[in-house]
Amino acid sequence: MTHEAAVRLPIERLAEFSARVLEHAGVAQADARQAADVLAASDLRGIDSHGVARLSMYYNMLAKGRINPRPAIRVVRETPSTATVDGDNGLGLVVGPWANALAMDKAEQVGSGWVAVRHTNHYGIAGYYPLQALRRDLIGWAMTNATKLVAPLWSAERMLGTNPIAIAFPGKEEPPIVIDMATSAVAYGKLEIAIRGGKPIPEGWGVDRDGRPATHAQQVIDGGAMLPLGGDRERGGHKGYALAAMVDILCGILPGANWGPFAPPFALQQDVPTRKVGMGIGHFFGALKIDGFIDLDEFKQEIDEWVRVFRAARPAAGTNGPLIPGDPEREAEAARARLGVPLPHAVYADLLELSRVTGIPLE
Repeated sequence: MTHEAAVRLPIERLAEFSARVLEHAGVAQADARQAADVLAASDLRGIDSHGVARLSMYYNMLAKGRINPRPAIRVVRETPSTATVDGDNGLGLVVGPWANALAMDKAEQVGSGWVAVRHTNHYGIAGYYPLQALRRDLIGWAMTNATKLVAPLWSAERMLGTNPIAIAFPGKEEPPIVIDMATSAVAYGKLEIAIRGGKPIPEGWGVDRDGRPATHAQQVIDGGAMLPLGGDRERGGHKGYALAAMVDILCGILPGANWGPFAPPFALQQDVPTRKVGMGIGHFFGALKIDGFIDLDEFKQEIDEWVRVFRAARPAAGTNGPLIPGDPEREAEAARARLGVPLPHAVYADLLELSRVTGIPLE
Protein backbone atom coordinates (compact mmCIF):
# COMPACT_ATOMS: atom_id res chain seq x y z
CA MET A 1 0.00 0.00 0.00
CA THR A 2 1.29 3.51 -0.79
CA HIS A 3 0.48 6.90 0.66
CA GLU A 4 -0.56 8.29 -2.72
CA ALA A 5 -3.88 10.07 -2.67
CA ALA A 6 -6.79 8.02 -3.96
CA VAL A 7 -8.91 11.09 -4.59
CA ARG A 8 -9.21 14.76 -3.72
CA LEU A 9 -12.44 16.05 -2.23
CA PRO A 10 -13.47 19.65 -1.53
CA ILE A 11 -13.19 20.59 2.13
CA GLU A 12 -16.85 21.67 2.13
CA ARG A 13 -17.90 18.15 1.08
CA LEU A 14 -15.75 16.53 3.76
CA ALA A 15 -17.07 18.88 6.45
CA GLU A 16 -20.68 18.23 5.44
CA PHE A 17 -20.09 14.47 5.42
CA SER A 18 -18.40 14.60 8.84
CA ALA A 19 -21.25 16.61 10.35
CA ARG A 20 -23.92 14.26 9.00
CA VAL A 21 -22.04 11.16 10.18
CA LEU A 22 -21.78 12.58 13.69
CA GLU A 23 -25.47 13.53 13.64
CA HIS A 24 -26.23 9.95 12.61
CA ALA A 25 -24.38 8.85 15.76
CA GLY A 26 -26.68 11.00 17.90
CA VAL A 27 -24.74 14.27 18.14
CA ALA A 28 -26.91 17.42 18.08
CA GLN A 29 -26.81 19.27 14.77
CA ALA A 30 -25.01 22.37 16.05
CA ASP A 31 -22.48 20.26 17.93
CA ALA A 32 -21.92 18.04 14.90
CA ARG A 33 -21.16 21.06 12.76
CA GLN A 34 -18.80 22.43 15.38
CA ALA A 35 -16.98 19.09 15.52
CA ALA A 36 -16.81 18.94 11.72
CA ASP A 37 -15.27 22.43 11.69
CA VAL A 38 -12.42 21.23 13.92
CA LEU A 39 -11.80 18.22 11.65
CA ALA A 40 -11.92 20.40 8.54
CA ALA A 41 -9.36 22.80 10.01
CA SER A 42 -6.98 19.88 10.45
CA ASP A 43 -7.42 18.62 6.90
CA LEU A 44 -7.10 22.09 5.42
CA ARG A 45 -3.90 22.79 7.34
CA GLY A 46 -2.28 19.57 6.17
CA ILE A 47 -2.44 17.74 9.51
CA ASP A 48 -3.89 14.62 7.91
CA SER A 49 -3.64 12.48 11.04
CA HIS A 50 -6.29 14.53 12.92
CA GLY A 51 -8.92 15.26 10.30
CA VAL A 52 -11.37 12.93 8.56
CA ALA A 53 -8.82 10.16 9.04
CA ARG A 54 -10.16 9.96 12.61
CA LEU A 55 -13.86 10.28 11.79
CA SER A 56 -14.50 6.52 11.91
CA MET A 57 -12.88 6.36 15.37
CA TYR A 58 -15.19 9.08 16.69
CA TYR A 59 -18.18 7.35 15.10
CA ASN A 60 -17.27 3.97 16.57
CA MET A 61 -16.69 5.40 20.05
CA LEU A 62 -20.10 7.10 19.88
CA ALA A 63 -21.79 3.98 18.53
CA LYS A 64 -20.36 1.84 21.34
CA GLY A 65 -21.44 4.29 24.03
CA ARG A 66 -17.89 5.28 24.93
CA ILE A 67 -18.60 8.98 24.21
CA ASN A 68 -21.72 10.90 25.26
CA PRO A 69 -23.27 12.38 22.09
CA ARG A 70 -25.27 15.05 23.96
CA PRO A 71 -23.22 16.19 26.96
CA ALA A 72 -24.40 18.65 29.59
CA ILE A 73 -21.19 20.70 29.77
CA ARG A 74 -20.94 22.68 33.01
CA VAL A 75 -18.64 24.87 35.06
CA VAL A 76 -17.86 23.23 38.41
CA ARG A 77 -15.51 25.87 39.87
CA GLU A 78 -14.96 29.46 38.82
CA THR A 79 -13.34 32.84 39.49
CA PRO A 80 -13.46 35.89 37.20
CA SER A 81 -10.36 34.68 35.30
CA THR A 82 -10.40 30.89 35.83
CA ALA A 83 -12.74 27.93 35.60
CA THR A 84 -12.86 24.17 35.78
CA VAL A 85 -15.25 22.59 33.27
CA ASP A 86 -16.78 19.12 33.33
CA GLY A 87 -17.36 17.89 29.77
CA ASP A 88 -19.81 15.09 30.73
CA ASN A 89 -17.81 12.66 28.58
CA GLY A 90 -18.73 14.57 25.42
CA LEU A 91 -16.83 14.77 22.18
CA GLY A 92 -13.64 16.73 22.75
CA LEU A 93 -14.43 18.41 19.41
CA VAL A 94 -17.47 19.93 21.16
CA VAL A 95 -16.26 20.28 24.76
CA GLY A 96 -12.96 21.85 23.70
CA PRO A 97 -14.46 24.73 21.69
CA TRP A 98 -16.99 25.39 24.50
CA ALA A 99 -14.26 25.68 27.12
CA ASN A 100 -11.97 27.66 24.81
CA ALA A 101 -14.76 30.18 24.20
CA LEU A 102 -15.17 30.54 27.97
CA ALA A 103 -11.44 31.29 28.34
CA MET A 104 -11.66 33.93 25.59
CA ASP A 105 -14.76 35.52 27.15
CA LYS A 106 -12.95 35.79 30.48
CA ALA A 107 -9.90 37.33 28.82
CA GLU A 108 -12.04 40.01 27.19
CA GLN A 109 -13.75 40.72 30.50
CA VAL A 110 -10.84 40.72 32.98
CA GLY A 111 -7.66 40.52 30.89
CA SER A 112 -6.93 36.78 30.98
CA GLY A 113 -8.86 33.55 31.00
CA TRP A 114 -7.67 30.10 32.07
CA VAL A 115 -9.95 27.09 31.77
CA ALA A 116 -9.08 23.52 32.78
CA VAL A 117 -11.33 20.69 31.55
CA ARG A 118 -12.00 17.17 32.80
CA HIS A 119 -14.24 14.30 31.68
CA THR A 120 -13.64 14.88 27.99
CA ASN A 121 -12.13 13.15 24.95
CA HIS A 122 -9.77 13.76 22.01
CA TYR A 123 -10.21 17.38 20.86
CA GLY A 124 -8.61 17.35 17.42
CA ILE A 125 -5.63 19.55 16.55
CA ALA A 126 -4.44 21.78 19.36
CA GLY A 127 -3.83 24.58 16.87
CA TYR A 128 -7.55 24.98 16.17
CA TYR A 129 -8.11 26.68 19.51
CA PRO A 130 -5.58 29.53 19.42
CA LEU A 131 -6.71 30.21 15.84
CA GLN A 132 -10.11 31.12 17.32
CA ALA A 133 -8.40 33.51 19.73
CA LEU A 134 -6.70 35.30 16.83
CA ARG A 135 -10.15 36.22 15.48
CA ARG A 136 -10.72 38.15 18.68
CA ASP A 137 -7.25 39.77 18.75
CA LEU A 138 -6.24 37.61 21.71
CA ILE A 139 -3.21 35.45 22.37
CA GLY A 140 -4.54 31.91 22.61
CA TRP A 141 -3.11 28.80 24.20
CA ALA A 142 -4.31 25.18 24.21
CA MET A 143 -3.01 21.88 25.57
CA THR A 144 -4.38 18.39 26.15
CA ASN A 145 -3.19 15.16 27.68
CA ALA A 146 -3.84 11.87 25.94
CA THR A 147 -3.61 8.09 26.02
CA LYS A 148 -0.24 6.73 27.12
CA LEU A 149 2.04 6.31 24.13
CA VAL A 150 5.30 7.97 25.17
CA ALA A 151 8.03 6.60 27.41
CA PRO A 152 9.67 9.00 29.88
CA LEU A 153 13.39 9.46 29.37
CA TRP A 154 15.27 6.24 30.21
CA SER A 155 12.12 4.12 30.36
CA ALA A 156 10.76 1.56 27.91
CA GLU A 157 7.20 1.83 29.29
CA ARG A 158 4.42 4.03 27.96
CA MET A 159 3.49 6.58 30.62
CA LEU A 160 2.54 9.85 28.89
CA GLY A 161 0.50 10.99 25.91
CA THR A 162 1.81 12.99 22.99
CA ASN A 163 0.51 15.98 25.00
CA PRO A 164 0.50 18.82 22.44
CA ILE A 165 0.97 22.53 23.08
CA ALA A 166 -0.38 25.26 20.79
CA ILE A 167 -0.11 29.04 21.09
CA ALA A 168 -0.75 31.84 18.59
CA PHE A 169 0.14 35.55 18.33
CA PRO A 170 -1.71 37.93 15.97
CA GLY A 171 0.13 40.07 13.44
CA LYS A 172 -1.07 43.12 11.56
CA GLU A 173 0.09 42.86 7.93
CA GLU A 174 2.13 39.68 8.29
CA PRO A 175 0.46 36.34 9.06
CA PRO A 176 0.11 35.33 12.70
CA ILE A 177 2.70 33.19 14.45
CA VAL A 178 0.99 29.85 15.15
CA ILE A 179 2.90 27.24 17.17
CA ASP A 180 1.32 23.76 17.30
CA MET A 181 3.52 20.87 18.43
CA ALA A 182 3.44 17.54 20.17
CA THR A 183 5.78 17.09 23.13
CA SER A 184 6.67 13.67 21.72
CA ALA A 185 9.31 13.35 19.02
CA VAL A 186 6.48 13.05 16.51
CA ALA A 187 2.68 12.95 16.56
CA TYR A 188 1.13 9.47 16.80
CA GLY A 189 -0.68 10.07 13.54
CA LYS A 190 2.69 10.07 11.77
CA LEU A 191 3.13 6.45 12.86
CA GLU A 192 -0.30 5.60 11.46
CA ILE A 193 0.61 7.27 8.17
CA ALA A 194 3.94 5.37 8.05
CA ILE A 195 2.08 2.08 8.49
CA ARG A 196 -0.47 2.97 5.83
CA GLY A 197 2.34 3.93 3.48
CA GLY A 198 4.51 0.91 4.34
CA LYS A 199 7.47 3.17 5.09
CA PRO A 200 10.18 2.93 7.80
CA ILE A 201 10.41 5.55 10.55
CA PRO A 202 13.50 7.60 11.46
CA GLU A 203 15.56 6.63 14.49
CA GLY A 204 14.50 8.71 17.47
CA TRP A 205 10.75 8.43 16.91
CA GLY A 206 10.26 5.40 19.14
CA VAL A 207 11.53 2.21 20.72
CA ASP A 208 10.45 -1.41 20.55
CA ARG A 209 9.14 -3.44 23.52
CA ASP A 210 12.70 -3.91 24.81
CA GLY A 211 13.61 -0.24 24.61
CA ARG A 212 15.74 -0.57 21.47
CA PRO A 213 15.43 2.03 18.68
CA ALA A 214 12.51 1.18 16.40
CA THR A 215 12.85 1.39 12.63
CA HIS A 216 9.24 0.54 11.79
CA ALA A 217 6.08 2.01 13.27
CA GLN A 218 4.63 -1.43 13.95
CA GLN A 219 7.45 -2.09 16.45
CA VAL A 220 6.30 0.94 18.43
CA ILE A 221 2.66 -0.11 18.28
CA ASP A 222 3.38 -3.75 19.20
CA GLY A 223 4.42 -3.12 22.80
CA GLY A 224 6.96 -0.39 22.16
CA ALA A 225 6.70 3.30 22.95
CA MET A 226 7.14 6.68 21.34
CA LEU A 227 9.95 8.91 22.57
CA PRO A 228 9.68 12.43 24.01
CA LEU A 229 10.70 15.43 21.92
CA GLY A 230 14.45 15.20 21.45
CA GLY A 231 14.59 11.43 21.89
CA ASP A 232 17.59 10.62 24.09
CA ARG A 233 19.35 12.76 26.70
CA GLU A 234 22.09 13.89 24.32
CA ARG A 235 19.49 15.33 21.94
CA GLY A 236 17.38 16.97 24.63
CA GLY A 237 14.89 14.20 25.40
CA HIS A 238 14.76 15.35 29.03
CA LYS A 239 13.30 18.66 27.82
CA GLY A 240 10.55 16.97 25.81
CA TYR A 241 9.78 14.77 28.82
CA ALA A 242 9.51 17.84 31.08
CA LEU A 243 7.19 19.62 28.65
CA ALA A 244 4.97 16.54 28.46
CA ALA A 245 4.88 16.39 32.27
CA MET A 246 3.83 20.05 32.42
CA VAL A 247 0.94 19.43 30.01
CA ASP A 248 -0.09 16.29 31.89
CA ILE A 249 -0.29 18.12 35.22
CA LEU A 250 -2.16 21.17 33.92
CA CYS A 251 -4.61 19.04 31.91
CA GLY A 252 -4.88 16.07 34.26
CA ILE A 253 -4.24 16.81 37.90
CA LEU A 254 -5.40 20.46 37.90
CA PRO A 255 -9.02 19.84 36.71
CA GLY A 256 -9.39 16.34 38.15
CA ALA A 257 -8.95 14.34 34.93
CA ASN A 258 -6.94 11.15 34.56
CA TRP A 259 -3.21 11.71 34.17
CA GLY A 260 -0.16 9.83 32.95
CA PRO A 261 -0.73 6.12 32.29
CA PHE A 262 -4.34 6.32 33.52
CA ALA A 263 -5.63 8.50 30.67
CA PRO A 264 -8.33 6.53 28.81
CA PRO A 265 -7.79 5.49 25.16
CA PHE A 266 -9.20 7.19 22.11
CA ALA A 267 -9.51 4.06 19.97
CA LEU A 268 -11.71 1.07 20.79
CA GLN A 269 -8.89 -1.41 20.22
CA GLN A 270 -6.64 0.18 22.86
CA ASP A 271 -6.64 -1.22 26.38
CA VAL A 272 -8.59 0.70 29.01
CA PRO A 273 -6.51 1.38 32.16
CA THR A 274 -7.58 -0.72 35.15
CA ARG A 275 -7.20 2.25 37.51
CA LYS A 276 -8.83 5.69 37.40
CA VAL A 277 -7.42 8.75 39.13
CA GLY A 278 -9.88 11.24 37.63
CA MET A 279 -12.56 11.70 34.97
CA GLY A 280 -11.76 11.23 31.28
CA ILE A 281 -8.84 13.09 29.79
CA GLY A 282 -8.24 16.81 30.30
CA HIS A 283 -7.59 20.01 28.37
CA PHE A 284 -6.22 23.38 29.38
CA PHE A 285 -6.99 26.65 27.56
CA GLY A 286 -5.62 30.14 28.02
CA ALA A 287 -6.35 33.51 26.48
CA LEU A 288 -4.67 36.87 27.04
CA LYS A 289 -5.98 40.32 26.20
CA ILE A 290 -2.99 42.04 24.65
CA ASP A 291 -3.82 45.60 25.67
CA GLY A 292 -3.51 44.53 29.29
CA PHE A 293 0.23 44.47 28.57
CA ILE A 294 0.88 46.72 25.57
CA ASP A 295 -1.11 48.68 23.00
CA LEU A 296 -2.71 46.15 20.62
CA ASP A 297 -1.62 47.94 17.45
CA GLU A 298 1.93 48.30 18.71
CA PHE A 299 2.07 44.60 19.56
CA LYS A 300 0.85 43.60 16.10
CA GLN A 301 3.38 45.89 14.41
CA GLU A 302 6.17 44.33 16.46
CA ILE A 303 4.98 40.84 15.57
CA ASP A 304 5.16 41.91 11.91
CA GLU A 305 8.71 43.13 12.45
CA TRP A 306 9.66 39.92 14.27
CA VAL A 307 8.38 37.88 11.33
CA ARG A 308 10.27 40.00 8.78
CA VAL A 309 13.54 39.89 10.72
CA PHE A 310 13.41 36.11 11.12
CA ARG A 311 12.45 35.54 7.48
CA ALA A 312 15.50 37.58 6.46
CA ALA A 313 17.94 35.47 8.49
CA ARG A 314 20.77 33.97 6.42
CA PRO A 315 19.68 30.60 5.02
CA ALA A 316 21.50 27.43 5.94
CA ALA A 317 23.18 25.63 3.05
CA GLY A 318 20.69 23.78 0.88
CA THR A 319 17.63 25.51 2.36
CA ASN A 320 15.42 28.46 1.53
CA GLY A 321 15.91 29.95 4.97
CA PRO A 322 13.94 29.94 8.21
CA LEU A 323 10.25 29.18 8.36
CA ILE A 324 7.89 31.08 10.63
CA PRO A 325 5.79 28.80 12.86
CA GLY A 326 2.56 28.21 10.95
CA ASP A 327 4.05 28.63 7.45
CA PRO A 328 3.64 24.99 6.31
CA GLU A 329 0.04 24.90 7.52
CA ARG A 330 -0.80 28.17 5.75
CA GLU A 331 0.69 26.88 2.51
CA ALA A 332 -1.29 23.66 2.80
CA GLU A 333 -4.49 25.57 3.55
CA ALA A 334 -4.13 27.77 0.46
CA ALA A 335 -3.48 24.77 -1.80
CA ARG A 336 -6.17 22.54 -0.36
CA ALA A 337 -8.83 25.23 -0.38
CA ARG A 338 -8.19 25.50 -4.10
CA LEU A 339 -7.49 21.89 -5.11
CA GLY A 340 -9.31 19.85 -2.48
CA VAL A 341 -8.00 17.58 0.27
CA PRO A 342 -5.91 14.60 -0.88
CA LEU A 343 -7.13 11.41 0.80
CA PRO A 344 -4.83 8.39 1.11
CA HIS A 345 -6.33 5.11 -0.12
CA ALA A 346 -6.86 3.78 3.42
CA VAL A 347 -8.61 6.95 4.62
CA TYR A 348 -10.81 7.07 1.52
CA ALA A 349 -11.75 3.42 2.09
CA ASP A 350 -12.67 4.20 5.72
CA LEU A 351 -14.92 7.04 4.59
CA LEU A 352 -16.60 4.85 1.98
CA GLU A 353 -17.29 2.26 4.67
CA LEU A 354 -18.79 4.96 6.92
CA SER A 355 -20.93 6.02 3.96
CA ARG A 356 -22.11 2.44 3.52
CA VAL A 357 -22.91 1.98 7.23
CA THR A 358 -24.71 5.29 7.68
CA GLY A 359 -26.28 5.68 4.24
CA ILE A 360 -24.76 9.16 3.95
CA PRO A 361 -23.24 9.80 0.51
CA LEU A 362 -19.57 10.77 0.44
CA GLU A 363 -19.51 12.19 -3.08
